[in-house]
Amino acid sequence: MKILVPISQVPDTTAKISFTDNDTTLNTAGVSFIINPYDEWYALVRALELKETGKAEKVTLIHIGPAANDATIRKGLAIGADDAVRVEGEGDSSFVAAQIADYAKNNGYDLILLGKESISYNSAAIGGLIAGDLEWDFVPLATKLEINGDAATLEQDADGGVSELEAKLPLVVSCAKGMAEQRIANMRGIMAARTKPLQVINAVGPDTKLTTIKSYQATPGRTSCLIIPEDNIDQLVDILHTKVRAF
Repeated sequence: MKILVPISQVPDTTAKISFTDNDTTLNTAGVSFIINPYDEWYALVRALELKETGKAEKVTLIHIGPAANDATIRKGLAIGADDAVRVEGEGDSSFVAAQIADYAKNNGYDLILLGKESISYNSAAIGGLIAGDLEWDFVPLATKLEINGDAATLEQDADGGVSELEAKLPLVVSCAKGMAEQRIANMRGIMAARTKPLQVINAVGPDTKLTTIKSYQATPGRTSCLIIPEDNIDQLVDILHTKVRAF
């Protein structure tokens, strides 16, 4: 079994985000980038676990983006992926999904594992779009995955419990917290990543976008917290009535 792991590059969670060009472009000045945590911590690590237990023979990373993102891809190779592919180009979710689907179809992959969403856009669209392009089954938000031959057993968190599912390969799975535990690349992995194959290929299909970004808006800052002494009921009632308008 060959596993393909799409990874996206996102701003570090500690980065201060701002926009330029009338709020249509991310200001990358001073911003450091990382592998999307859902892709890295859950999808990639689970793929590596499957390989380590003899269920998979190869784990490949795929990323759609410019050469400037190669350092981020190498981080995934340092964690343990065998090789990587970068598709030259940028586009919306439908474009990205089309590139991943085309590569998987033409290179004999059986399983695609990706994070449930990116922490930048949080659209959670890529997994379903890939499955649609390939006409494969899709299991979103999986927290557990086991492979036995050409069959997969999965779990999803559900209201008040856990859903258990079964599916046949080939399969697309979006991974949520619980699928695996984060791994940190060691020095040996970092050194090995320098020489692991990173193939660069051209994008396929028309360079068209089905969606267009009109503008970005920063998340509002946190509001201040007002602490009212427990014996000051009158003040609490007044605030709820005059400011919150709860009654």
